[in-house]
Amino acid sequence: MGESLLTQKRINDVLVVSLNRAGSLNALSVELMREVESFARRMIDDPARVLVFSGIGKHFSAGADLKAAPKAQVARVQARRDAQLGGRMLKAIVDIPQVTIAAVQGVALGGGLCIPTACDFRIAADNAIAGYPEVNLGMNLMWQSVGLCQRLIGPARAKRLIMLGEHLDAQTLLDWGLWDEVVPLADLMDRALALAEAYAAQPPIAVQMIKQTINQLGGALDAAILHMDADQNLLTATTDDRKHAMQAFIDRTSPEFTGN
Repeated sequence: MGESLLTQKRINDVLVVSLNRAGSLNALSVELMREVESFARRMIDDPARVLVFSGIGKHFSAGADLKAAPKAQVARVQARRDAQLGGRMLKAIVDIPQVTIAAVQGVALGGGLCIPTACDFRIAADNAIAGYPEVNLGMNLMWQSVGLCQRLIGPARAKRLIMLGEHLDAQTLLDWGLWDEVVPLADLMDRALALAEAYAAQPPIAVQMIKQTINQLGGALDAAILHMDADQNLLTATTDDRKHAMQAFIDRTSPEFTGN
């Protein structure tokens, strides 16, 4: 059997879970996303008080695996369900009862940035580069993560980050409020674990109720609106702009968008 796509290490009341596709920059394959979703749902029965999400290797995650073999043609009803996988994974992370902390190094792009925004806290290394490049490929940001981004950095900055598809450095995103702290790369896991231990020492019932209340207040409209983002993505998949953008990505050229 091959290596697990997720590794786990338990340190007292803290559970460190790591994306384990370092050879692919921890790109989020369908199999990895399913494993993350399943793991997150199992946490309701886990005694850990705090989770730390990390990525094995030099990078947290380069985002959705665009090099994965295309899936065989399926009925549209199934294609719609498949497109909702990322959103289900993110919701499962948000719904984890325990405190969650993302420790981010290297690149965190697209879906690889969505995971940290679904966590309660985000510690970044000083070499972290993050952004949402989806728009450059002619698609919308999905996975029900627009609200997560907006609540962290506000509407105007969320529009800029998502609409321009920029890759921004750690200090900029610290100033914007997306990262809670930025530390030297060598200190990343030590700082994440120190923060985890501080939360683990708090009364878990009170902490988990507070987390749930704040999440419900902050994301009260998400379920009413963001369920449509997978359908919007399926719409962009039919456009000429999407086709041209994907070919330009392969050819390493700049696409020209027409609105068709």
